[in-house]
This record gives sequence, C-alpha cells and structure tokens, in this order.
Amino acid sequence: MKESRSSGRSSAPKATSRVGGSAVKQARAVHKLQTKDFVHLHNHTEYSLLDGLTKIPALVNQVKAMGMDSVAVTDHGTLSGLIEFYKAAKSEGIKPILGIETYVAPRSHKDKDPVKDKTPYHLILIAMNDIGYKNLMQLSTIANLEGFYYKPRVDHKLLEKHSEGLIVLSGCIGGEVGDALRQNQYKQAKETAQWYKKVFGDRYYLEIQDHGHPEHTSMWEEQVAVTDQTFKLSQELGIPCVVTCDAHYLRHEDQEAHEVLLCVQTGSYLSDENRMSLSSFDLHVTDPKEVIKRWGEEYPEVITNTRAIADRCEVNIKLGEILIPKFTVPKGETEKSYLEKLVYRGLAWRYGAKSEAEVANLDVKTAKKSLPSEILERAEYELKVIEDMKFNGYFLIIADFVNWGKSQGIVFGPGRGSAAGSIISYALKITELDPLEYDLLFERFLNPDRISMPDIDIDIQDSRRDEVIQYCVDKYGTERVANIATFGRMAARNAVRDVARVLQVPYADADRIAKMIPPPVQGRHILLKTSIKENQELKHEYEDSEQSKRVFDLAVQVEGTIRSHGVHAAGVVIAPDNIVLYTPLEMAQKGVVATQYSMGPIEDLGLLKIDFLGLSNLTIIKNSLRIIKRVHKKDIDINKIPLDDPKTFELLQHGDTTGVFQLESSGMKRYLKELKPTGFDDIIAMVALYRPGPLTAGLTDRFIARKNGQENVGYDHPLMEPALRDTYGVMVYQEQFMQIVKDMCGFTGGEADGLRKAVGKKNRDLMAKMKDAVIKGAIANGVHQI
Repeated sequence: MKESRSSGRSSAPKATSRVGGSAVKQARAVHKLQTKDFVHLHNHTEYSLLDGLTKIPALVNQVKAMGMDSVAVTDHGTLSGLIEFYKAAKSEGIKPILGIETYVAPRSHKDKDPVKDKTPYHLILIAMNDIGYKNLMQLSTIANLEGFYYKPRVDHKLLEKHSEGLIVLSGCIGGEVGDALRQNQYKQAKETAQWYKKVFGDRYYLEIQDHGHPEHTSMWEEQVAVTDQTFKLSQELGIPCVVTCDAHYLRHEDQEAHEVLLCVQTGSYLSDENRMSLSSFDLHVTDPKEVIKRWGEEYPEVITNTRAIADRCEVNIKLGEILIPKFTVPKGETEKSYLEKLVYRGLAWRYGAKSEAEVANLDVKTAKKSLPSEILERAEYELKVIEDMKFNGYFLIIADFVNWGKSQGIVFGPGRGSAAGSIISYALKITELDPLEYDLLFERFLNPDRISMPDIDIDIQDSRRDEVIQYCVDKYGTERVANIATFGRMAARNAVRDVARVLQVPYADADRIAKMIPPPVQGRHILLKTSIKENQELKHEYEDSEQSKRVFDLAVQVEGTIRSHGVHAAGVVIAPDNIVLYTPLEMAQKGVVATQYSMGPIEDLGLLKIDFLGLSNLTIIKNSLRIIKRVHKKDIDINKIPLDDPKTFELLQHGDTTGVFQLESSGMKRYLKELKPTGFDDIIAMVALYRPGPLTAGLTDRFIARKNGQENVGYDHPLMEPALRDTYGVMVYQEQFMQIVKDMCGFTGGEADGLRKAVGKKNRDLMAKMKDAVIKGAIANGVHQI
C-alpha cells in the first residue's frame, strides 16, 4: 500500500463499469479454480516496522490452514524477516516466496531534492531463483546505503543492472504505473510498463488489488478505475495481470490493532481525523475462496498467474553452513599446522615453566616435551574436535585480534562463558583462566556430537573497543565486516502503555494498569493474555473496567510486535567473502553499517559472529593501572594479581563492592555479607547463584548456610559427590550438571551437553527423547532410586 500517495477513500465519483471495462472483456470458459490456484504475493509482516502487524509463524500457519501451499513476504524496504520466514515456511511444508516492496526513486537513487525526490514509487520484487535472491540483497543494500532519502530507494539503472532472476509486480496504486493511471496519465503508464517489459520480459506482471473489485467489502473507487485501465494496458502490451491483497495484518479482526500500530508509528491518537490511516481498506490475509469468488469467473487468469509465479520461484538458502574467513598463515603452514604450533608454544609457556620469549620459536615436538601427560591429553582431544569441526581458522582469527589488542595495551576481560572451558583458548591467550584448575568442561564450549559455531564473548575496555573492530576491518576488508541489527519487541507493559496513549487514556490510569502486569519470571516475559487469566488482580480489572478491557484486548493483539530497530550492542560479523553475498546491509544508527538480518538469522546462515562487548569496568582498571604507575612507579600485570589477598576479602565480606563488576547491586552486597567469602571460589559461586532461578529455588540461601556450617552438607546420591563436593552439595554450575550426567548415566561429554541445553531451554520434546537413555544409563551404573 502506498502510504504516502493514498491516505483513505477517494471522493471521486463511483465507478460504474465492471472491472476491466467492456472494451477489454472477452468470452472466457468458466474454470473451476482450486484454493491452491491462488497465492498471496504481497504481504507485510511486523518487519515493515510499525506498519505490518502480521507475525511470520502466524502467517505461515494461516495460509496452511486455508489450504494453500505457497506464500510471499514483501516487506517495505527491507529483507530483515526473510530467513525467519524461509525457516518457518519450510518447516510447515509451505513454499517461501522471498520478496520486497522496494521504493523506486523518481530520478536517480542518489538524487535528494526535497521537491522532486521526496516521494518514491512502490514496486514488488520477487526472487525467482538463487541469482534473484542475491540480486534482491544487492538492491536492498544499495537502496539502504546509497539511496536512502526518507526511504531506501533504487532506480531504473539499478533495476536493469540487477534484473536477472527477479520477478516484478508493478505494485499498488502508489507504483509508477498505478500512480500514472490514477493521475489520468495513460501514455506515461504505458511507457513505464513497456520499459519494465523490455528489462524483465515475461517476468513482469501488472498488479491489480483485491479492493479494486466492485464487490469487495471495502471497495475503493479510485482503485476500481485504475484496475479498469490496468486491464486495458495488459491487453495492449501483452503483459499478464495478477491480483494481490496487500495484507498488513492477519485477520479482519486485527484491523483496529493495526490502526493502533500506525498511531504508535506516527505519534498520533486513534481519534485524530487527519492522521495516517488505512482503516478504509480491509488489508488482511484474505481467504483464497473469497478472492476466487470475486475474480475467478470473469478473470481466472489473475488468479492462476499468481500460481504460475509461485511455480517459477525456487530459492535455496543454505543454512547451518560454517562460513569462516580463511586466515592468512605463514608460508609452508596450513591453518591446522599453524594452530597446533601456536597452541603447543602457548601451553609450554602456561604449564612448562618457560617464558614467552623462550617459547616463541619452539617447534611442536620440542614444546610437547615440556608438558605433563594430562595437559597433552587435553590439548590433543580439543585440537582433534576443532579439526573435525573445521574450526582451526576460527581460533586463529580470535587469537589474532585479541593478541594484537593486548600488544597495543588494550585491556581484555580474562574470559567469560563457555570458552573458558577450553585449554586451547588458554594457550592462545584468548582467555586467562586455567580450565583444569576450575574443572571447566570443554564440551560445554564445543560439543563434538553436534557441529555449531563456537561463541566466544570478547570483553574489551569500552574506550578502545572501536580500535579492535577497526583492526578486523583493516585485516579482512570493509566489504566483509559489519555490525548486526537488532529488533526490540513490545513486551506486555510497553504494549499496554502504547495502546493507552493512542486511546488517550489518562496517564495515571495507564500507569496503574501497566504496573499491575506481573514482571518477567526468570527473565521470561509472561504473555498478557495469560496474565489476564491467571492473575486475579488483573482479571478483576479486565472484567470490571470497560476502558481497561479495551486497552488489554488491543495490547494482546500488538504484544510481541517489533517496535524498534537498532544495532546489537556487541555483535559483529566477519564474512569469508563480500558480506552482501550472505546478508543484505543497511545504514544503522550513528552511521554504522549493519546487517539487515538480526543475530538469530546470522547464526542460522553460519556466518562468523563475534561479540565485542565494551565494558566500562575494564576502562576503569586500565586507568587505575596508569595512575598507579604514574604515582607509585609500579607496573602491575592485572592477570598476575593474587586471588587470595586477605584485605580484598575483608572488603567483600563487608559488602564494600561499589564499582566492582557484577558485585555492586544492593542485593548482591547483602548476600556477600551473609556469605562472608574467604576464597575466590566463593565469589564465582555467588555470581552464579545471584540469578532468578537459584534465588527462587532457595539454592543461594542453602549454599550460604552450608558454607557457614549452619546446615549439613548432603548428596542425593554418592555418585553426585565428586561434582558437588566443592559447592557443599549444592548444584551451582552447568558443568556440574554435565558431570553428574556423565558419572551417573555414563553419558559422553557431548551427550551431557545436549541434555544440558535441553534442560536450560526447557525443550520438553528433546528431554523426553533422552529420558530413556538417562534411566538406562543410571541403572547400568547402579543407580536405582534417588
């Protein structure tokens, strides 16, 4: 829908002709059309930000329920939702038709005159094949990076250059052809259509819209007149027509909620008479039977042409790939041999009592001689897993920029998350934590039973984060590195506040009912429709107040919809080739280039994603070290500070932790006072236990009581003692869960990690599948009852 060129019903006289006009009518054999003969080719999802209300899984389920087997997504100016759509459609046996409603500049896409270039035209582009999909990404990227002027725009030259593999629909009444016909400029419309036919051949179709039929419930008179002329143009030029419904929401009942969404976008009230509105149109995902009923007898080809387009489309996106850039290694080396050399040199330094200077030129054989057998065994195991998964280059890339940054005096975190479980990470100075000392499991980082991209969180002093990213840009090329987009969704409270504002509910009332909504449980938001049923206070408010009921009903419909669009705080992609071959790009906030796909799709594609997280605490540490050197003339290596300093633990026991990363909240200070930590392990445990799950389950209080001798230490089974001995019988870490499963059920490290993920993500289906293996393994180990 052309939101800027049409804002409601026209006041023009009612059209009196039947669709197409008598001049273009021909005798047609009545064709018995099936539901599958019609395909929705013009649909806007929530990725048409604050203009589309449809969620992708719901769209796929709806068309499937209607008996259809194909559907398209054509969001305004973006491809952001296409990977989610592709996966959802494929999983349900629906053919995904990948498209975009792009904006065409009146002149060049680089022209930005406020008089001549402010209002672009709409055009539907659909990827017919893999080449078309790549051209779709190219066009969308250029439109966003070079052609953005109010909207991301392309022009005729770009369309001609990237025309291969694309199917084109002329668009709504706001398209070049539609707008010319609306302005009674038939000659111009004809010339435009001829140009598109010349460029795209039989891949160009004239689009008519369902609400341009005289019998449509929300028939628009101007659209009827334009449709008549479109049919005439079709006959004269031999260009086939297709009918679309231009859906912006899923069901007819969602129309008011969609209007609320438009009000959120424009900052207006629902009662504003002059606001942007599409309420005159019924823009839902229409049942194909209704479309066939209106068009099928007189113009069956506008139905069957949609099917023909769907049949022409076949795009295959490779998911689950490992798309890691090739790392440049010294002459005579492979990624495998070079990684091994660096690893064993690092291990000789970490464990072999040698200085970094001494190990700098060691060969692998000599380095191995200085290492204990358990170190060699662990290293060989990890290297084999890394080689089998083809991740040698990954570790070389990470180690390269981390060590470059450290050589420049940039402070990095010592290691966080599962990567600290790798002795390879420790050897390469990616982390500064000995995994053997803290019983950390490698399988939690890399599961040998399931190939998935490693994930290392890189903590960097925030004042120099950009330097590290720039190093990667310089090394791998600007065309291969980009930030990652992120999308913010309306949670229940935000949805209620937005709806209340649009409905002009007094602020005090809006604030009151928003605060009645229960907070997230263990970080998971509770759906508003669930809270209305289960929370008695909310239920009474819903039943007793008409105002609140209307707010809640609309909020339920818009809840979870994408509300904002930004840049991920840490995520950066490094691609093995030009990044536009894998993901379209856009110009994000603060002028940084970002992928149009968010973190999930980027991971689905298998692109290398690195989290460069800037931490102010590391900057504070760096400044402290500089001050100490200036005042006391001492160079301090932060990685060599003793972890058993009595005075430090006195501060911790008193809760004097303001400014200490993860220990400075009021709640954490209170627990530190109760715990009275005496060793570094106590701090590690406290950070893990100060989370909603352990706090709610009482594990935090139990750990403190047992640590201080106020409660006896016990184990549910003797086989649990090795894993839980250091935490007083309380399960604190995910590694402990994995160790228990290995000890009690005979699971491999990979199997234990698979069960850990199933439990952590509450994947009931996967847990059910593994249940028999858990029981069988436990019985085999003599565990009959717990």
